[in-house]
Amino acid sequence: MPLDLTGHVALVTGSTTGLGRATALALGKAGAKVVVNYVNNQSRAEAALAEMTDAGIEAILTRADASSAEGVDTMFSAAEHRLGNVDIIVANATPDQPLRPIEEYDWDFYQQMIDFFIKSPFLLAKRGLPNMKAAGWGRFINITSEVFHRSVAPFSAYVAAKGGQIGWSRSMSRELAPCGITVNMVAPGWIPVERHESDPQEMKDEYRALIPANRWGVPRDVADAVVYFASEEASFVTGQTLCVNGGMTPW
Repeated sequence: MPLDLTGHVALVTGSTTGLGRATALALGKAGAKVVVNYVNNQSRAEAALAEMTDAGIEAILTRADASSAEGVDTMFSAAEHRLGNVDIIVANATPDQPLRPIEEYDWDFYQQMIDFFIKSPFLLAKRGLPNMKAAGWGRFINITSEVFHRSVAPFSAYVAAKGGQIGWSRSMSRELAPCGITVNMVAPGWIPVERHESDPQEMKDEYRALIPANRWGVPRDVADAVVYFASEEASFVTGQTLCVNGGMTPW
């Protein structure tokens, strides 16, 4: 039986391209109303919204920075005005993630990683929790990454921030469990999407050769995991990380 999210409102940050777009579409097809979020590229954002409305999904488009308190409030206010209270939050937005030796990073870059992967989930929680607690139901799904589990290098800024995001999520899962609110994580492997188009083919081939499942992951693989965590069927699952990477981290 398909998972049913009818009656719920999902907010997916960074959801007009790549994994976020697939996730927003999957949540909508499962019955949720969807807040689609972007910062750059309005034409791409409008195309993403059109795809969802063409699929019969009730969705709105919000242009807002998911790493700022003002941006987060903009998203929630739009949802509350047009769709209802947000009770499914998917923290997916991400900046560029260049692999560099530590000598080539500066603290501003580290701070940007922290802002997207720790500050943003914190702000989303602060804004969304009052209504979730009042309803006795809520779902946080943080899109983390296999890089933490695999200790990928040279990638210290991104890996450190993702580790922080995982730690935050695990602590929050225990804090919020008595409230009927779950906090889980989906950790994708490298799934090539639009932003990877210019990545070196040699690098892609090297990674592809390591995947035990013998295929590339696709955005829908991640989206389906998110829909499960958002569902009633996952109500007794919290504080967990599901690595969606074809067996790259069997531990």
